[in-house]
Amino acid sequence: MFSEKINLLKAFAIMLVVSGHLEFSMLGMFPPYSFQLALFFFISGMLFKEKYLNDTVTFVKRRLKSLILPYFLYEIFYVAVTYIIFHFTGKWWGEPVTWKNFFLTPFLNGHQLELSCPLWFVPQLFITMTAFLFFMKFLFKLTQNKFVHLAIFLIFGFLSIPVIKSIPVTPVNLLIFRTVFSMFFVYLGYFYMHHIKDKHDIFTPKWLGVILVFQSILWLFNRDYDPQHGIGLSYVLVWARFDDQIIVPVLTSLTGIWASLFTVNLVYPYFKDIKFLKYMGETTYHIMANHLLVMYLITVVFFKINGIPIAERALHNIYWIYNPVQTTFLYFVLTMVITTYAGVLQKYIKAKLFSAKQ
Repeated sequence: MFSEKINLLKAFAIMLVVSGHLEFSMLGMFPPYSFQLALFFFISGMLFKEKYLNDTVTFVKRRLKSLILPYFLYEIFYVAVTYIIFHFTGKWWGEPVTWKNFFLTPFLNGHQLELSCPLWFVPQLFITMTAFLFFMKFLFKLTQNKFVHLAIFLIFGFLSIPVIKSIPVTPVNLLIFRTVFSMFFVYLGYFYMHHIKDKHDIFTPKWLGVILVFQSILWLFNRDYDPQHGIGLSYVLVWARFDDQIIVPVLTSLTGIWASLFTVNLVYPYFKDIKFLKYMGETTYHIMANHLLVMYLITVVFFKINGIPIAERALHNIYWIYNPVQTTFLYFVLTMVITTYAGVLQKYIKAKLFSAKQ
């Protein structure tokens, strides 16, 4: 049951990412970009196994195989796709293909190719989890006191934004900031699993009331009504863009994570047997990698139907969709279905290839 709930939580998390890129919220009081990536780091912390504290080599090898190797295979694929689109539209969606952009930029910001830029999260997750592993080894040698550990990570979470606002925002400084900031949420996931999940019920009606009141107070800081107003509760982690907010991004991440856990606990009895959601939770990597391409292709179809030249697409940014007032939810449904089953197909082909070799 636990693994099935985690899988449903992963499915919900990737839906939040895709809906965010379509600029609508699946949880009305929690705007797009206000907690989605923090939720993924939290889930990674929930799944962290202490046995790796004594076997770091195995941990790193497995993460290289499951995260970094597929990442670079996708990068090769998207270089080819970007060349094809460039041939038809005359626009190159990304940075020039150089050794630096291919091998180094993925670990600095991951935006070397626009169609695959949501995958910036993958190298960052690898760096964060590796740093978390070694830091936890250090902490356990220092003290076994869980509250000391929690206090240290709370400092990471609440002081990292003021620090990055007070130093030069270089690529390396951004990388260090994102790692420290995201380790806080990884530890919260770990702490929840080991010290809260089976010992304290935090999903009671009283907790719901407290979170709703608190989030409504946080909403006073939201300004995401028009681009000129700023981003308010939302934030852009990859570039450390928080506008003038200091602690609100951390707080809205915490309330968003709670709301996600609450939602999954609430709907699990009704959704647990839906195979599509199971597949979605198992293919989040592929959905993350391919959803902008699928949105791009859907736009091409709309252009074809309406007699609009494909070159028109090059006049807009990578997240632009055709007639969003009417089409946003169709984009969302089609994108989730196509990327999920594309991921299932990839996993099937991979399994067949490995079985054939054996």
